[in-house]
Amino acid sequence: MNEQHFAYRLRQHLNRGLHELPAGTAARLEAARAGALAHQKVAAHQSVLASIGDFAHHHLDNLHPRQLLAACAVLACVGLYVYWDAAHNIAQLEEIDSALLADDLPIDAFTDKGFHAWLKSSPAQ
Repeated sequence: MNEQHFAYRLRQHLNRGLHELPAGTAARLEAARAGALAHQKVAAHQSVLASIGDFAHHHLDNLHPRQLLAACAVLACVGLYVYWDAAHNIAQLEEIDSALLADDLPIDAFTDKGFHAWLKSSPAQ
């Protein structure tokens, strides 16, 4: 006996039992079904942007003030680190440029083939 045949026989048995139910029980089952269908959520079709907004709204409503404060602190720390790193890199590049402009390097350094390698490795040191 395969699954479809079993499901068909089960459905027939349940339908026979349905006709044998007392009228009061059938009425209560019908009222319970109607009540359940009335409370069932109906899926509304939304555009992609609306669903993203709904997702964000749903998740932001469940955040506590401490979580928002922690998220803002993390974002501020990341922003400050990026700013500091950029300033640090700029300072290193300024040192190289000043050395080039102040002519602290001999003229042979400009014609040396390893000069570009030195320039690339110098900020990392």
